[in-house]
Amino acid sequence: MAILEVRNLSKSFDKLEVLKDISFDVEKGEVVAIIGPSGSGKSTLLRCINQLEKASGGSVKVCGLDMIEGYKNGKPVYSPADVLREIRLKIGLVFQNFNLFPHMSVLKNITEAPMCVLKKSKQEAEETAKVLLEKMGLASKAGSYPCELSGGQQQRVSIARALALNPEVLFFDEPTSALDPELTGEILKVIKELAKEKMTMVIVTHEMAFARDVADHVIFMDGGVIVEEGTPEQVFGDTKNERTKQFLQRYNNDFKD
Repeated sequence: MAILEVRNLSKSFDKLEVLKDISFDVEKGEVVAIIGPSGSGKSTLLRCINQLEKASGGSVKVCGLDMIEGYKNGKPVYSPADVLREIRLKIGLVFQNFNLFPHMSVLKNITEAPMCVLKKSKQEAEETAKVLLEKMGLASKAGSYPCELSGGQQQRVSIARALALNPEVLFFDEPTSALDPELTGEILKVIKELAKEKMTMVIVTHEMAFARDVADHVIFMDGGVIVEEGTPEQVFGDTKNERTKQFLQRYNNDFKD
């Protein structure tokens, strides 16, 4: 059974239709890369799945739990609060701009949610945080504050914070877009390691070579619709759609050894 099932998802802001009839599945242990030009609806899609935006239509199911239980007067009716909370606990989102709490230490940033949301003890939360910081190569930074870290270090802390809640699916919204090119590599390395560990991930990215190398399934979006999808070999090496070809033309240098 798919961990994530999205069916006919739509989202409009007033008369602007941003998502149109989006459907896809994500299996356990699968890495799905979502690519496409700016303004194609990629980030809005993640925000709808993570309940940061309300969908205008369609359905989302996470680990068998329905985010939308039905319709009334043509509008979606969301499931009760306890179901939505359970869904939120099963998914994590890493933002492009880190979103760390500036007044909290690195350790506190990671332990806050497990203590408040999962009701873990301080000792248990800190033990988990230290393991994750070690994994991120940041064991020495537990007492530092975000302003004392590089952008790449801050993003690694935000990944550790998301992992501390032990999500079933981890979403990344352009995790390297706010970083200098030389810092991008360290974040992509972390995500590649998570992929090797079979972490289920959905990644919105502009890093085409990375998407080709790490993803099991690639979705190309444009104009709020899924234009083409398939394996990396199909989308990057044997694309059938002219719009996809035009988009990937700009990234030809990414694929040269």
